[in-house]
Order: sequence, then C-alpha cells, then structure tokens
Amino acid sequence: MAVSVTGPSLTLSEEQEMIRQAAREFAQKEIAPIAPEHDESGEFPYETVRKMGALGFMGIEIPEAYGGAGMDTIAYVLAMIEIAKADVSHSTIMSVNNSLYCHGILKFGTEEQKQKYLVPIASGQKIGAYSLTEPMSGSDAGTMKSRAVLSEDGTHYIINGTKSWVTSAPVADFILLFTMTDASKGHNGITAFLVDTTQPGFVRGKKEPKLGIRASATSEIYFEDYKAPVETILGQVGKGFKIAMTVLDAGRIGIASQALGVAEAAYEAAVAYAREREAFGQPIGAFQMTQQKIADMKTRIEASRLLIYNAALAKMRSAETGERYSTEASMAKLFASETAMFVTHQAVQIHGGMGYSKELPLERYFRDAKITEIYEGTSEIQRLVIARNELGLR
Repeated sequence: MAVSVTGPSLTLSEEQEMIRQAAREFAQKEIAPIAPEHDESGEFPYETVRKMGALGFMGIEIPEAYGGAGMDTIAYVLAMIEIAKADVSHSTIMSVNNSLYCHGILKFGTEEQKQKYLVPIASGQKIGAYSLTEPMSGSDAGTMKSRAVLSEDGTHYIINGTKSWVTSAPVADFILLFTMTDASKGHNGITAFLVDTTQPGFVRGKKEPKLGIRASATSEIYFEDYKAPVETILGQVGKGFKIAMTVLDAGRIGIASQALGVAEAAYEAAVAYAREREAFGQPIGAFQMTQQKIADMKTRIEASRLLIYNAALAKMRSAETGERYSTEASMAKLFASETAMFVTHQAVQIHGGMGYSKELPLERYFRDAKITEIYEGTSEIQRLVIARNELGLR
C-alpha cells in the first residue's frame, strides 16, 4: 500500500514525498509569481503548463509507456495540493488533464486510442478536455440535446449540438465528448466520443468571463455536422453515461485535493497575519474570536486531508477489485470544497480590509474556492450520491 499506517500516523513513500517536494518547488517558483497577472488578464498560462507537462504533472497516474509519470493516486493528490496552493487555475488545467481526460482513456480506450489520444496528452505535448454539460443539461445528463447520428454507410457519426462550461475547450487538442446516440433510452442512450478539435464541424465559442479560476480557459463548443469515425467511440455505444460517472469519481478526488490546496494557502496566510497584526496592544491572534477561527480552519483542513487520502486509497484498491469508490470520492469532494469556502472566508475576515484588497492573494483564493463546490458535481449532487449509496438506491 502506498500509504502505510504506522501507529497513529500516515507515512508517505519516498517517491510520493519526492513528487510533493518537486510540485511545491515548481509551484512556488514558477506559478505563484505569475498567478496574479494571469488572474487579472485571464490569459491561459501556456508556458507554465508546458513545464508542468515536462515534469510529469499532466499525466501522473498514467504508465510511462503511455507518456505519463507512472505514479499512484496519492502522488497525484500531493502534487495537486501543492499546485493549487500556488494557483487554482493551474490545478484546474492539471485536474482535467489527469482525471477527466487521461483516466477515462486509460480505463476504457483501445490500444490504438491510447497511442493517438492518450500519449500526447499525458506527456503534456497537447491538452485534453472533458465535455458533458450543456446549456439546459447540467446535473441531469439524461436530458442533453446534442445528438450523434450514425451515417448510412455505418462508418461514422454526424454530431450536432452545443456543449457548455468546457474547461480548457479554448485550447484543447482533443476532447472526451458525451452525446446522445439514442435519446429514447435517456442515460442509456449516451455515447462517449474522442473528438479532434482540428477537424471540420468543431467550433469554439467565446471564453466565459468567470468569477474565479480566470486563467483556466472555459467556453462553449459547437458541433455542426462534425464527422466522428466509429473508431473514435470510447467504450461501447450507449455506455457513455457509465464512463462519464466513472471518470467523475476520479475527478472528484482531484477537485477535493485542489480545494484542500487553496484552503491551506488561505490558512497559512491567516495564521501569519494573526501573529503579526496588532490591535489594542496585542496580536489579533491573542483574541479568542480569532483563535476560534484558526482552530476550526485547521480542524476542517486536516479532516479533509484524511477524507482525500481515504478516497485515493479506495481508487487504488479499485484497480484490483473493480469496486466503485463513488461514496469515498463524493465525501472527500463535498467536505473539502466546503472547507475551502469556509477557510477562505474566515481568512478574509481575519485580514479585515486587507483581505478584501487585491494587494494580497486572499481575495483570489476566496473567488477561486467557490468553483470547487460547483463543478464535477455540486455539493447538492455529492450529498445525493452519498445518501443514495448508503440507502442502497443506486
């Protein structure tokens, strides 16, 4: 087991500790200094993303034979936390690449698909994206309006429709797309396709002007008689919803790690400020109101960490047993994302007026944290997943 229990502590392997240190050094030296500028401009950070790929961060769990780093889920979690502490936008790009795109192709793709669509993405040479949501179809994927119709000669599908809120869409080379091939079957009529964005019929929409993660490019995408060869189907026809949900289980561990990273960054800033800032002749950390905030922040952060590790270990066991880890992933994502919002809010409050100023990164942490409660399944959906699994209502 990658994380061994030795008494009351969790011990990381030497390899896991090495990737955490590498991610920390890179994040603080390369990402943190440029994060405010990219947040302000909304410009996609091509240069640092390419460097992330060179270091193996864009395909951490993918075997080296397919362009990845060949490490485990714990290593992925540790790297995600460190990247998110420097900038949530970078961690969003990294999360989509690793969890939503690469994981799905590794698990469900053919050898030919892995060579063409996985190797260049896992190695960081190209960028991948995941597209499930539509303008009128968010949490309820069974109501999607986009369609894929098999051609008369049976060689390809013609895809038409609009997809929304696609992270990395403005820059993606390949997209894992979920669309209807048989609307009469609802969820069982959804099929997954591997889309090449250079082909005719694929159109990128305008970039979304977001509250946070502004350097992570997001947009609508349009399909206008896009021809998808049958060999670009991932898995089987009609099995796309199962693939989408399986991939989201992995993705939620990444988002939970991202949430923990920004929570840690806000917490460390709050502790430092509480020690230095004085009021009424003493550091504000001496006041019980501040101490209560610090205690609650720290406790939620450490509880989030354990839930994330538990979900990561469940995912690693799943590779051997085939068992789903939806509950563990949803619990980690739910608790960590709400912790991120709680901690960033309290950190802003501790800083007072300075927490509201763009002179400090806290207001960016606060804006960035909110999305973790929304994408890859809202907090409401996470509670639904957990409760249904516990009640046996799957």
